[in-house]
Amino acid sequence: MFFNRKKTHEDEPAGLSGKRNAEEAGAKVKRQPRIFARDLVTGLEPVTTVQEMRQWDAFAVELGLSGFALMESAAQGALRVLLSHVPDVRGKVCHLLMGAGNNGGDAACLSRQLLDHGACPVVFHTKALDTYSGDAAQHLALARACGVEFRPAEEFDGHCDILVDGLLGTGFSGELREDALELVQRANKGRQSFTLALDIPSGLDATSGRPCPKAIVANATATFAAAKPGLILPWARAFTGKLHTVYIGTPKKAQDRAGASFRLLQKKDLACLPKPLPCGYKNAYGHVVVVGGAHGMSGAAHVAARAALRAGAGLVTCACPALDARDVRLSMPEIMTRALGESGEDEWKKRSLGEMGDLLARCTSLVVGPGMGRGRDSADFLQALLCERPSCPMVLDADALMLLSANPKLFAHLEKDDVLTPHPGEAAALLGRKTEDIAQDPFGAVEALAALTGCTVVLKGAATLVRAPNSPTLVYPNDICQLSVGGSGDCLAGVVASLMGQSAESIAAAALGVVWHGEAGLNLAEKYPNRGNLASEIADALPEARG
Repeated sequence: MFFNRKKTHEDEPAGLSGKRNAEEAGAKVKRQPRIFARDLVTGLEPVTTVQEMRQWDAFAVELGLSGFALMESAAQGALRVLLSHVPDVRGKVCHLLMGAGNNGGDAACLSRQLLDHGACPVVFHTKALDTYSGDAAQHLALARACGVEFRPAEEFDGHCDILVDGLLGTGFSGELREDALELVQRANKGRQSFTLALDIPSGLDATSGRPCPKAIVANATATFAAAKPGLILPWARAFTGKLHTVYIGTPKKAQDRAGASFRLLQKKDLACLPKPLPCGYKNAYGHVVVVGGAHGMSGAAHVAARAALRAGAGLVTCACPALDARDVRLSMPEIMTRALGESGEDEWKKRSLGEMGDLLARCTSLVVGPGMGRGRDSADFLQALLCERPSCPMVLDADALMLLSANPKLFAHLEKDDVLTPHPGEAAALLGRKTEDIAQDPFGAVEALAALTGCTVVLKGAATLVRAPNSPTLVYPNDICQLSVGGSGDCLAGVVASLMGQSAESIAAAALGVVWHGEAGLNLAEKYPNRGNLASEIADALPEARG
């Protein structure tokens, strides 16, 4: 049970301490409409595993579409992508690598369409023409009947105007065989004005986005029906070039039946952010409490609180040791403070919780951890907070995560509406793994964290991942150097808590917070192309970034 200190308002900034709000007078507060996770997630662009994409195709065929027609649509889409980069292909020498599977069939089909557009296509096949089967064999025969030239892959030298990579598809895994590796190396060493990869650059792993050990370096990739997770990761861009997702006519019924384990987060998703209420007032937009800051680290709590305000929270209070409260208050007068402990105290104490009872009873979300420290007193305070927790959801970040990793029994006190925001080092500590293991398999790590904690997890990194139990993994793929600055994570925690306080369900708040935070960083890139921005500037860029 919380120990309530007498309710006072001496810590509120000028302008907030006069007329008490309607909530304190007992009136029902009109809140913003709820942002439901299911509504948000189902509206995001799907990203499928290799197996799921096979099921998409199989279910589409069950519904009546032929594989031949799907291959034709894929090639038409690839042609549109190529023409968007190379508008005039007339007279261009186009070499197409034709592998043994459906990817090779796509290449054969595209060769015929290139011929019809005035190009000079030559298809280099990796096996005897009479050994191709199914839809690929039909498109091969049609291309030959139309006059496309076919040659053995051994004759390929990589010198042409346009290279189309149809060697290996998304089903490739492991390491390239010697013959395929030789073709990939010839392609990369050859002279081409433009290289287009069909579905995926050959040699790239569709899940990890890593070359195995080499991969075609393309100017653009036309991936069919839906992107695959490895293609959208930042380190894959050196191989994919500009990534285009090509619609090939797969019925939505087939997509829904097979599902998609991943979803793509993009700037356009910010349209789902909560809108201002007509006749709204401060309490309608939530009250965020930031629990953090200790001697020398009050800036972390300030940045989280600042971001919560910039993201639209109606009220923000920073609860921190007494010595640090003044620093937070002076840094931004709009941030209310709750000074804990005796004057001059600069450490967290378990008893501090009793001084926050009234504050925790009326807040709508909490940020816990920025600048809190990892000492024994901080650990005792966090344990008490989680064991006697308020009813509102929490965002746990930074030191709170490291303290959690040192006391795994506290996982039992987390609730499904809470959000954890670890970077790879913190994720490794929580899972008992090495940091390099997290970097090697971020998808597996975020899934494991969500299962372990039962919460929504935001795994920060070059690509930021959002995962809740029994939910797809949401991927924000932008690698933004302006976010690689101390305090950036505190800023994100404040944004997520602000959205939770504005009636967003946890996974929706986390997903939208990640996109909003990232787009604010991208906006700063115009002013600071080579970095040099501050975390507080990321917070201040939020209002403009939402558009």
